[in-house]
Amino acid sequence: MHTFFIAPTGFGVGLTSISLGLVGALERAGLKVGFFKPIAQPHQGDMGPERSSELIARTHGLHSPKPLALAHVERMLGDGQLDELLEEIISLYQQAAADKDVVIVEGMVPTRQASYAARVNFHLAKSLDAEVILVSAPEQESLSELSDRVEIQAQLFGGPKDEKVLGVILNKVRSDDGIEAFANRLKELSPLLKGDDFRLLGCIPWLEELNAPRTRDIADLLGARVLNAGDYEQRRMLKIVLCARAVANTVQLLKPGTLVVTPGDRDDIILAASLAAMNGMPLAGLLLCSDFAPDPRIMELCRGALQGGLPVMTVSTGSYDTATNLNRLNKEIPVDDKERADKVADFVASHIDHEWLFARCGTPRELRMSPPAFRYQLVQRAKAANKRIVLPEGSEPRTVQAAAICQARGIARCVLLAKPDDVHAVARAHGIELPEGLEILDPDLIRERYVEPMVELRKGKGLNAPMAAAQLEDTVVLGTMMLALDEVDGLVSGAINTTANTIRPALQLIKTAPGYKLVSSVFFMLLPDQVLVYGDCAVNPDPTAVELAEIALQSAASASAFGIIPRVAMLSYSTGDSGSGEEVEKVREATRLAKAIAPQLLLDGPLQYDAAAIESVGRQKAPGSPVAGRATVFIFPDLNTGNTTYKAVQRSADCVSVGPMLQGLRKPVNDLSRGALVDDIVFTIALTAIQAANLPQ
Repeated sequence: MHTFFIAPTGFGVGLTSISLGLVGALERAGLKVGFFKPIAQPHQGDMGPERSSELIARTHGLHSPKPLALAHVERMLGDGQLDELLEEIISLYQQAAADKDVVIVEGMVPTRQASYAARVNFHLAKSLDAEVILVSAPEQESLSELSDRVEIQAQLFGGPKDEKVLGVILNKVRSDDGIEAFANRLKELSPLLKGDDFRLLGCIPWLEELNAPRTRDIADLLGARVLNAGDYEQRRMLKIVLCARAVANTVQLLKPGTLVVTPGDRDDIILAASLAAMNGMPLAGLLLCSDFAPDPRIMELCRGALQGGLPVMTVSTGSYDTATNLNRLNKEIPVDDKERADKVADFVASHIDHEWLFARCGTPRELRMSPPAFRYQLVQRAKAANKRIVLPEGSEPRTVQAAAICQARGIARCVLLAKPDDVHAVARAHGIELPEGLEILDPDLIRERYVEPMVELRKGKGLNAPMAAAQLEDTVVLGTMMLALDEVDGLVSGAINTTANTIRPALQLIKTAPGYKLVSSVFFMLLPDQVLVYGDCAVNPDPTAVELAEIALQSAASASAFGIIPRVAMLSYSTGDSGSGEEVEKVREATRLAKAIAPQLLLDGPLQYDAAAIESVGRQKAPGSPVAGRATVFIFPDLNTGNTTYKAVQRSADCVSVGPMLQGLRKPVNDLSRGALVDDIVFTIALTAIQAANLPQ
């Protein structure tokens, strides 16, 4: 088990951001990661839980021991009880390290009040036998000065040649010629980085949007009175504009994410900002200063903007003091801002040398597919597949946003089936930037050319041209024909359409894959510690024993395709030979059939859920079973059980479920829940792209 101690070289280096990214990077590699912040350092005004620990808990689901209070630590240091303090910290560390492959320990940040932080960090690293990673952020200094500052900090832990001083992560790097050029210049100039003893483990560029607070955070930190909350929970401040100029000279400053600061009696600015908002400009908000209440008649004129989500706040301070207070705001991530924390974690993780760190950790006891690792591999494999995916619900807002994300990130080449004007209207209304290369096909312009091929495909069913033309009015049918003719690699639908409307055209035009007689589904359940596969929870109401065996084999193959070692549990209300009845016998027969077809597969049943999932229960109820207590694929006996269980687990455990992913078709078609979030659609598109890449050539 490895311990990485991250130590800042000064104040304001973004230590918590690095913790978020390091945990994410190592989890992606399949390691079981723990986090520990030994000593709390609350900022002025912090009243809740310790910030780093809480953000890690909310972002990565890692719950660490409560850090020691700063006052308690200072009292012990003042009384000369350093050894007792370290013993107390080691006791807490043992809790954080239980069953983990690696633990990230976040050190103290030196401040005016905590000038002793560097000394405490040294003792912590030594006491925990940890490997040290320094974290620094370039200031207004030369590369030589930066290198010297890092080396001075390295000396505090034994010097850069010490085998336990691994290297440095540079955060908030601003470089006109890019991060790679900056890193190369630093390596050439710094003697510190010439060899392999001390490494540059990460170089994280400055990104403005990662430092963008929510408008609600601005209101809270300024103590502003909220006149109209609007979307202040979602909107973010990227830029501050203090409006003292005429409206004509202000218009060009009203950009997405702008917080407009103006005295409350500047009716012209208030009206201009409201007009911009009503025209689809997602301003961060309107902050009225100088203790002037806005004219109610003006606010009535602005009702459309207010109802459209424009936040409006007021403070009593004048323009100058308000601007000063805004620039002095605490830029730390609030503990409840999970969206920003997730973005920071992913961004930092993508710029850290996680492969070297993983190699440093050695091989874990058993590589498991953690939710972060699953999501990361999903995106990376989809990118590598480079598949073209059609989205029949092309003007649905969540679908448009998901397609834009997938196109921009290279997850898939998306095709929206919709009128271009409708898609652009949706994009404007929701502030979605449509990336270059995103295809939008007007169904009315392409429908005719699929009539004849569809008649040919369905000639055995008596389909004629007028009937085909009528069915092709449905964009799901149209998209399915594109897939049938190999013009696209996969299809994703269901944000508006029912599961039946998505699957029916696929069964008619795509057909089942060789060796399969039915279509079924799986959900990937992203639990805190691992990813499990649930099947079938969406398609087959009451499968026979033969069908249940086929669902088990399909689900095991899907698990393997996505990096999950299949250990298949055939679920029932009875375990082994303890019960009888028609439903148990069906599961018992399905287990026998599946084993006969795939004797090498780790599969057992009937098993109750607890016997399949909990190791201690599995040992008691099914001793000797290769699956009990360690199952990764759960096969439910019918749709009623499967659908209810997946939703119960999803809601009660607050876990993400990816799917349903359809299996058994010749080509990938996937269904969405009608309540799907944008991220759900993005992951389903990625799943579809990977399925397409895995098809036999």
